Amino acid sequence: MIPGTRLGPYEIVGPLGVGGMGEVYRARDTKLHRDVAIKVLPEAFAPDPERLSRFEREAQSLAALNHPNIAQVFGVIEQPPALAMELVEGEDLSQRIARGPIPLAEALPIARQIADALDAAHERGIVHRDLKPANIKVREDGTVKVLDFGLAKAVTDYDRNSPTFTSPAMTGMGVILGTAAYMSPEQAKGKTVDKRADIWAFGVVLYEMLAGRTAFAGESMTEVLGAVVLKDPDWTLLPPATPSRVRDLLRRCLEKDPKRRLRDIADAAYELNAVDGPAAPQPIASTRPVRSPGPREGECPFSPRTANGSHSSPAIHSSASPLVEDPRRRSLRRPGPPAARGWTMARSCSSRIQPPAFSAFRQPEAPCRRC
Repeated sequence: MIPGTRLGPYEIVGPLGVGGMGEVYRARDTKLHRDVAIKVLPEAFAPDPERLSRFEREAQSLAALNHPNIAQVFGVIEQPPALAMELVEGEDLSQRIARGPIPLAEALPIARQIADALDAAHERGIVHRDLKPANIKVREDGTVKVLDFGLAKAVTDYDRNSPTFTSPAMTGMGVILGTAAYMSPEQAKGKTVDKRADIWAFGVVLYEMLAGRTAFAGESMTEVLGAVVLKDPDWTLLPPATPSRVRDLLRRCLEKDPKRRLRDIADAAYELNAVDGPAAPQPIASTRPVRSPGPREGECPFSPRTANGSHSSPAIHSSASPLVEDPRRRSLRRPGPPAARGWTMARSCSSRIQPPAFSAFRQPEAPCRRC
């Protein structure tokens, strides 16, 4: 399509790429004034009314998915058959992996978001069937968007679940190998698949992020499918610092027998969250006052202490000691004239405290209350 072509309310701006599920264009929504992605399905798709009907039903299910890690579907275009989808800026995961293995600190957050997206789709009975790095976008802020949910089922025949074998657009060897490398063994054999096929593909994607290369490689589609069905990944390619919990998760996701495979992608998200789980709670500082050691024999309890805990003054204060207020009695003071506050002060431990001169009640002299 050339720029300026109108598809309903959408005006084509330019091409974005070509994938196994069709051509993708950048377009402008002339009603809502926003940029969208238009995915035009293969030409062989249009003449089949049954496929069109099934595609429309699948698109309705996809439009109901509302998750921050799933590219949203805005609508269906009848002629030519196409989808209007959320435009996700940024590179796809395959471009990121092409630069080398992804560090664990960066790979785990990406894997968690992929698992969350799959879990949201599986809860609504939607299986991706073609999960691979090329269908995963990573924004600059680290947000992950999974694309093309359910489209593999929408554009393929009911009796064949693998888009590699049935999509007419997939004639290039690179596209075939790219899809076959992420297919589950039961999918490669043409058997009916369920959400466990997505769990397998998730394990392959996580392995590839950490190792920097695909888990199942080959020079032809036959070799790739043979490796998927018969061989195990080379676990020695994983970084030595890979936690044992991540290694165990990969082995469970890549079980050949679907009955022994991880049963739910939510379990994978749980395991990934537990790898570098929350930091240990810090002890809460006590708000109770700390009682200082008591005075030694012959020492005044109100003399200051030095750093080693000993009293710095002799046992009895001299009469020339400055006026000192006991901080522990500060809360017991009663409001009154300045003279009345003399009850909480003393010049020395041996001093005698006299009642205020203005008091109407004369009291006999009493020893220092501190001693």
